[in-house]
Amino acid sequence: MKDTECLKFMRHLVKLAEDKLNFGVRPLHSLEEHLDGAAEWLLRAQRATPDDGVAHSYDVKAQRWLASYPETTGYIIPTLYDYARYFDKPGCASAAARMAHWECDVQLEDGGVRAGTMDAEIVVPTIFNTGQVLFGWARAYHETGDERFKGSLRRAADWLVAAQDDDGAWRRFPSPFTSTKVSAYNTRSAFGLVRAFEALDDERYLAAAVANVDWVIRTAHSNRWIPGNCLIERANDAALTHTIAYSIRGILEVGQAAKREGFIEQALVMARAVAATQRPDGALPGQLSRDWQGIKPWTCVTGNSQMAINWQRLARITGETQLRECAVRANRFNMSIQDLVAKNQAIRGALKGSHPINGGYMTWRYPNWAAKFFMDALMLEYLGDRVANIG
Repeated sequence: MKDTECLKFMRHLVKLAEDKLNFGVRPLHSLEEHLDGAAEWLLRAQRATPDDGVAHSYDVKAQRWLASYPETTGYIIPTLYDYARYFDKPGCASAAARMAHWECDVQLEDGGVRAGTMDAEIVVPTIFNTGQVLFGWARAYHETGDERFKGSLRRAADWLVAAQDDDGAWRRFPSPFTSTKVSAYNTRSAFGLVRAFEALDDERYLAAAVANVDWVIRTAHSNRWIPGNCLIERANDAALTHTIAYSIRGILEVGQAAKREGFIEQALVMARAVAATQRPDGALPGQLSRDWQGIKPWTCVTGNSQMAINWQRLARITGETQLRECAVRANRFNMSIQDLVAKNQAIRGALKGSHPINGGYMTWRYPNWAAKFFMDALMLEYLGDRVANIG
């Protein structure tokens, strides 16, 4: 083995040992310092690409940034607008606007948003990715009044409505990069249609969102577990906390917009079931089984943040304050594994896909959406109801 390869291998072993033995857990700083670190990392991830999109992730083993990712760049936009507004960071608003213009540039002719990263050989529209970019265009239009964002938002929302089956499911245009072809977590795309409805006042978008959540709830088991709720089809019907959290958020926010109490109750029961699996340190198991039991020892870091968002939103809507306590514990765990002093700027302020870093989700990577949801969860805790339309 060459000296350089040996050195890289030893660094990976040290990093893994830190995580496994909890040496990777660091002293907590203020919420604002942790927010600053994540925001600065997202701006570096944008500068790391040749365009105005945000790099999918930083790969520790390959020591490189991956290409821009339209899906997650789309929902990073409202996060940066919120951070810019409430923390006096105008550079983040400028970065968000550039991201939104880039999303217009790469929108497909039919109105959809492509699957995968910009260097993917397969170029096809997909339901989930299109739904996520609605968040960015809706917020950018609200912030700037730019008709270009309005036009892209309408074309994408119309494409989603046209792609929907009569029963509310989206069966066409699945991602070629997942094996689950009819995905319950597309309720997160339904939530994107809520944002389009709010921005454009077109009732068709809210009706389509409601139809999708109605369909998803009809598929639920008696314990409120929802099948088809992971990126990969599994014989035992397990799911990542990441995708479980996606579905809960979509069900909740569509229910709130449409005043459907049954939707909110479904989200609440699911969120309670996830909360019951929370470890004393605040982390969640990376995957849950269909009987709501943790089945993996590693934690999905973005799932922790997403559930912190869900718990805080539900606490506000339903009054269940104990869920807010779960959110604070999840936030503190993720804060404890964020490195704010790393010499490597591609890691400083970032959030891992899994902890330990060799866990089963985004292995050895720092994905951009982990930083995005981490920021959303901390801003909800720090600012409460002042946060506008948190995505």
